[in-house]
Amino acid sequence: MTIQLDMGLHTFGDVTADVDGALLPHAVVIRNLVDQAALADELGVDFIGVGEHHRADFAVSAPEIVLAAIASRTKRIRLGSATTVLSTDDPIRIFERFATLDAASNGRAEVILGRGSFTESFRLFGYPLDQYEELFDEKLDLFAALLKQQAITWEGKLRPPLINQDVFPPVEDAPLKTWIGVGGSAESVVRAAHYDLPLMLAIIGGEPKRFLPYIDLHFRAYQTLDKPPQPVGMHSPGYVAATDEKARDEFWPAYKVMRDRVGRDRGWPSMQRSEFDQETAHGSLYVGSPQTVARRIAETVRALGVARFDMKYSAGPLSHQNTMCCIELYGTEVIPLVREMINHDSDLTRSTRTSAL
Repeated sequence: MTIQLDMGLHTFGDVTADVDGALLPHAVVIRNLVDQAALADELGVDFIGVGEHHRADFAVSAPEIVLAAIASRTKRIRLGSATTVLSTDDPIRIFERFATLDAASNGRAEVILGRGSFTESFRLFGYPLDQYEELFDEKLDLFAALLKQQAITWEGKLRPPLINQDVFPPVEDAPLKTWIGVGGSAESVVRAAHYDLPLMLAIIGGEPKRFLPYIDLHFRAYQTLDKPPQPVGMHSPGYVAATDEKARDEFWPAYKVMRDRVGRDRGWPSMQRSEFDQETAHGSLYVGSPQTVARRIAETVRALGVARFDMKYSAGPLSHQNTMCCIELYGTEVIPLVREMINHDSDLTRSTRTSAL
């Protein structure tokens, strides 16, 4: 039996540098991102996720618009967010936008709902940060009701009630594929199970196996609910080049710029090369040659039992040219190698069990 593993790519639309090191205009970054997604589609990558941010170092604040442009250039790749910041948006408008994207792309739209790792959208859109949890909880409840595609009657505390309200356009092949993005909260895992939605784990640092308790909790929650479990996916940063040395030397300077910039806002110390090397060897940075990256992804997939692996290939000012080379190697070499590795292991396990009988 062949194990089905989806493999995708994520980008936050990081503002990149040209060959001379000068930062590109946001408009150019967005057009380059569309080219990156078109290449991923040609190479058979399963999914492209585009993040939402509202700050100078990221070019994409409206992922659905960029995804619609990608839809016009692609045929098969699934299109989604990475992630949509539900807390500071209107659930009805999110549903309408993704339902429209789904129609325009012939059923390829997905949405990953989360809180986001930055809080600038609260101030920008006038939401109180002290309602961080309450906003997400209530808006997720409304969004889950919208997925049923029935006239909706709903009441919460933070917005006026809805009474027998229809929402358009309907999703042609309902329901809209919706994931809950989780960065390491047991409450979020249980919440996803409560709404019967698949789980997308953001594993961006440290040993990936530390997320096993969340995956176990996911399955235990479904046992309690007496339902078949929804799939679990994961998202981690990575980069592929011809050799391990080339990949690390190209990725490290850009990754450090991004990591230190974020860290300054959060009180983190500046990242050292030793920490980076540790993460690429044993942590959650999948950086190296196609063989190295494939081996590490396969090890993680086997350990966690996830159904999808999405690699975040963009990193600060890392150039468009380098990201295109990375996508090509990911699509042509890494994905086939990972699938070969995990299915070979599955065949060996099945053969061993058969022999034991």
